[in-house]
This record gives sequence, C-alpha cells and structure tokens, in this order.
Amino acid sequence: MATVENKLRELLEQRILMIDGAMGTMIQRYKLEEADYRGERFKDYHMDIKGNNDLLSLTQPQIIKAIHTEYLEAGANIIETNTFNAQAISLADYEMSALSYEINYESAKLAKQAVQEFIAAHPEAAGERFVAGAIGPMNKTLSLSPDVNRPGYRAMTFDEAADAYYEQIKALVDGGCDILLIETIFDTLNAKAAIYALNNYFRDTKKEKLPVMISGTITDASGRTLSGQTLEAFLVSVMHAEPVSIGLNCALGAEQMRPHVEELAQLASCYVSAYPNAGLPNAMGEYDETPEITASIIGEFAKEGWVNLVGGCCGTTPDHIRAIANEVKQYAPRTKPTMAEMY
Repeated sequence: MATVENKLRELLEQRILMIDGAMGTMIQRYKLEEADYRGERFKDYHMDIKGNNDLLSLTQPQIIKAIHTEYLEAGANIIETNTFNAQAISLADYEMSALSYEINYESAKLAKQAVQEFIAAHPEAAGERFVAGAIGPMNKTLSLSPDVNRPGYRAMTFDEAADAYYEQIKALVDGGCDILLIETIFDTLNAKAAIYALNNYFRDTKKEKLPVMISGTITDASGRTLSGQTLEAFLVSVMHAEPVSIGLNCALGAEQMRPHVEELAQLASCYVSAYPNAGLPNAMGEYDETPEITASIIGEFAKEGWVNLVGGCCGTTPDHIRAIANEVKQYAPRTKPTMAEMY
C-alpha cells in the first residue's frame, strides 16, 4: 500500500510542487474587527483577542476554509493548516493555552475538508493535494535570553517546548494532516524540541510516521539564523529528523534568498523547498512585490535546478502562487545529489 510519503516523493521526482502562500495576508483582506475574532463563543472574553489568527479556525471557519480553497484553485499541491502559533506557549499571550488541541484539530479538519471538496470538483487532482500541519517557531526561544542583563536566563525549558509541540502534533494528526511542517525556524533548538516531540508521539502511539518537512529562516545578509547558525550548521542540526524536504521561508524576499537557496541546493541530501516573502516590507510593513516579479525570481531558482517545492510566505496571495506555478512548470525539479557528488 502506497504511503503519503511514497506518493509525495514520487511527485517530487516528477515535477516542482507548489505549497500555498500567506495565511495572515489573506486574513487581513477580510478587515476583521475584535467582534469577528470573538464570534459568539468568545463574545464576553476578558481580554482583546484580535490578531489571534489561529482562533479564527473556531470563530470564523468559513473564512479559513475559503482561503485554503483559493490557494488550491491557484495551483497549490500542499496547503498549510491555520496553526502557526497554535501551541500552548504562544497561545498564552491570549490566555488560551487550553485551546491548543481544539484549534489544531479543527484547523486540520478544515484544511482536509477544503482538499476533499476541491478533489470532488477536480477528480484529476486526486492523490496530488496534501494538508501540511503548520508547526511554527513559538514566540519564545530556547537559545537566547530575553533579558540582556541575564544572558543565562531562558523564558522556557526544553521540556516545556517539547510538551507544547507534542500536544500540537497529536491534534494535527488526529485532525487528518498528511504532512508535518516545522517551519520559519529562527532557533534550531526550538526545532529540535519539535522533532523530539514528533518522534516521541509516533513512538508512543505506534502510528505510521507522517512525512516531515523542515523550513528555516535566514534573518539577514549574514546568512545565519537569528540564533547565529550558518545554513550548513542548521542543516546538519536537523537532518536526524529524516525530512522529506528542507528549505527556507520568510524574513527575506526571493531576491535576497537567492544565494542561500543556491547554497542549500548544493548541501542538502533531501528535496529542497523555498517559499519567500513577497519582497521586503515597505515603511508601512506591507509587501509590494507583484506576483510577476516573485514568480520571475523563483523561476530562476527552478531554471538553475535548485528547488523541488516552492510557494510563498508573508505578503503572498493566490495570485502569487498562480504566477509561480505557471512559471516553474516549464522546469524540471532539482535532482538530489548522490553520495559521491556530495563527498
């Protein structure tokens, strides 16, 4: 019986696959107010919750599902659940840690429903659309102190991070995810906590392990993560997770990401992903790069043979995904190097 991972690998050998674009950018288009975030269930909540986008999977599920559908129609093979900050540690900002399981479970179900309905309308897409459970980096870091006067202080322990990720992973799997995506990694130790939790979950439950994808974030021209690792060091630090793909997303636009994608393509023994922002933010924090420009640059990545999976992060929309998909379809996917070529 073919597993999801086998099917995914088969497709990645055949062509460059598409992941979706930004969820937050699309949510902003709806111009939601505090009452919209609250819905009926949280109308009397004791603090402001506008900005808790993951909660919208409970209070405005029709919006989240509609966004998933737009990305599927734009050509995305993989859509991400609306769960970027949906573990207990990040949800504590809204005093909603207890909702972590429910938000992840319902978010996974929403994305799965969107895929099933899309396939029902487009039978030719059967077996080629997947739901990736989005596992974000958390709002606290294990490698750095938030207090400049106490460099040895940490805002959380490794076990606390792992426990929060374990609950999130359990809910994403229960909700029907096909893939687990550990993304926007700025601190590799946080990612290691997610990998540790993931391995523990599948060991404890004896369930078939889902394919894992990993995506880090290079924060500036130094070519390092926020916690100071070079790209090669980051790669070495997470390859024990045996990911289907490793890549880069967020922080940079495609043009700024170019040298790092090239380097990763030369280093990685697995498939390579890249889903950059729509350029760099302007003075107002908004993204101006057009779909055509983003697609042109990512198309150059594909032409060079650097990528297997592409899409968009902050500022990107279904129009960006559609343009990127149209651009890269003319190119063959990156060929994974042999051991002899790597060494």
